[in-house]
Amino acid sequence: MRIDNGRLAEARQVPSPNHDARPTGEISAVVLHSISLPPGVFGGDAIERLFTNRLDPEAHAFFREIAGLRVSAHLLVRRDGTCVQFVPFTARAWHAGRSRWVDDGRVRCALNDFTVGIELEGDEVTPYREAQYRTLAAALRALMATYPAITAGRITSHAHIAPLRKTDPGFAFDWAYLRRCLAAGETSVS
Repeated sequence: MRIDNGRLAEARQVPSPNHDARPTGEISAVVLHSISLPPGVFGGDAIERLFTNRLDPEAHAFFREIAGLRVSAHLLVRRDGTCVQFVPFTARAWHAGRSRWVDDGRVRCALNDFTVGIELEGDEVTPYREAQYRTLAAALRALMATYPAITAGRITSHAHIAPLRKTDPGFAFDWAYLRRCLAAGETSVS
């Protein structure tokens, strides 16, 4: 995979209005999330509709609770490994919310300012698919090559930065496998 002008060349582009300028231009970490809409349901266009402010609140009872949210992520990795990009990496996507990370001895609270947000289509209990790990590892390697401040040690979870309110990507996410993929430069299970 390659990044050109803040866009992942292999990703389908679906522009979200839910972003703004990065205040410092810094891109130095990645936050992994999980999402399924409605909860526990995979497939469909609800995630794209949420991130583009087109979610129909009448389509599902849960959607009434979230239809007014103005959120986005840079990337979404679908269950089949396809990738959708909503926000260029050079812009600040609205993905982390209230969060906190101790970074080089500093407490940083405005994580959207310097992080890339990647959503994995899934939930906290359903195992993620091999195709998702392959795509995620390839995207992370492209990010690390383009933005050298991003290292394997600067890839974290939403649960880690917002532990009292978030649990994603959950215990079903195989961090050890992702680390092996990144360390080996591979994108498939050995």
